[in-house]
Formats: sequence, C-alpha cells, structure tokens
Amino acid sequence: MTVRFGAVTVDWFGLASIRLEGRTGVVIYVDPGPEHYGILEGEEPRDGDLVLVSHGHHYDPDSIRRVAHEDAIVVVHEAVDARDVEHADEQPESLPYEVERVRDDESFVLGPLDLYTTPAYNDPDGSHTDADGTPYHPEGEGCGFGVTVDGVTAFWPGDTDPLPVHDELVVDLLCPPIGGTYTMDRHEAADLADRMVPGLVLPVHYDAFDAIDADADAFVVDVANRGHPVVLDEG
Repeated sequence: MTVRFGAVTVDWFGLASIRLEGRTGVVIYVDPGPEHYGILEGEEPRDGDLVLVSHGHHYDPDSIRRVAHEDAIVVVHEAVDARDVEHADEQPESLPYEVERVRDDESFVLGPLDLYTTPAYNDPDGSHTDADGTPYHPEGEGCGFGVTVDGVTAFWPGDTDPLPVHDELVVDLLCPPIGGTYTMDRHEAADLADRMVPGLVLPVHYDAFDAIDADADAFVVDVANRGHPVVLDEG
C-alpha cells in the first residue's frame, strides 16, 4: 500500500523503514534495515537518492546497498559504530557512497532537500528501560530526521520517547513509533500527535516482533477522535 500526501508518496516496509518519493522524483529511505526483519524482502530497488540512518540498531550495510543507487548520499548519526552492531561488519565510511555523519541537532541542505535532526532517546526515569533501569536508547546514540521534499515536511522521531523538542516542530507528515517497550507506545504517540498537529499521521515501528506488538487500529481511532488525519500503511 502506498500513501499519498500532497506531493509525496510514502511507503512503510516494516519496523522503522520508510520510503518517501517527491513529485519531482527524488527518493528518500529512512532506516532501511535490518534485513532480517523481512524489510523489503527479496527486493533491490536501488533507487534511493538519500538514505538516512538514525542509530545503530537500524544500521545495516546490506539493506543500504539494496535501496541506494550508486550516486546516493547516506546520512548516518555520528554514534553509529559497526563494532557495536551485531548484524553489521563494515563501517558506514566503507560503503561505496558519499557518507555524511550528523549530530542530533543539525539543519542542512542537500540539493533540493531541507533536512534537520532531533535528539532521540529514552528517559532514564521513564518506563522504556531494561531491568537494570538503563534506557534502551541512551541520549546521544541516535537521532530523529525531518526532511522537506516538494513542500512537504516529513518527520520520523527515531527510536525515542516523546521529547520537549518535538512540541516545537512544524511538520506535515508525522511517522511516530507506536510499538512501546523500546520507544513511545501508541498512547504516548497519540498524545504527541495531538500536540504537534501534523497534516497526517502514519504510525511505524510496531508489530515486527512480539515486544513491539501494538493495536494500530486503536491508535488510528484515538488520533482520529482527536480530530487529526491518520492513516495506516500495512507494510
């Protein structure tokens, strides 16, 4: 299923993997891996002009090669280190693309695209921590991405809790994680959408495995009842 919103078409392939295509033909992939979750299984589109990687859990060199064309730009959070990633055996800089490292508080322009990053982490005093109280995603190890393509600003918050910085953003398309455990859950994501008031909400990062199972239909009803457009892409 492809979701069309303004000048942009959006596909969700499972977990946090999103494809955006503008009316002018530019193609962006967000967190295209890891492949072992069945993301784009059996497909090698190699049409991506820009590939965004938010943190180490979603860094997968094989998946990047499957979606990026030879002249693609790959933007990776500065903390991603293949030595810490079980399914990766090469550093981003070893990939055959132009690779840019980013912090979690940057704004920049790449050709026709305006991009920015935001912090993405779990609150140490919140509920998204392991048995020892350690956040699943500590501060400084990942980011969210906002990208404006053909007049539409899409925002993927990353693997994160709702954060104060989110309330300051103006976005057209919000793709929040709703799976809980490692990120905000569907209730927190619905509250976030209510505060941000985007033009469309498309939830992601759920149902890839048991720990992030979520009632997406209930999320849709919740958000719609608050007066915000929302849609499901079944992946």
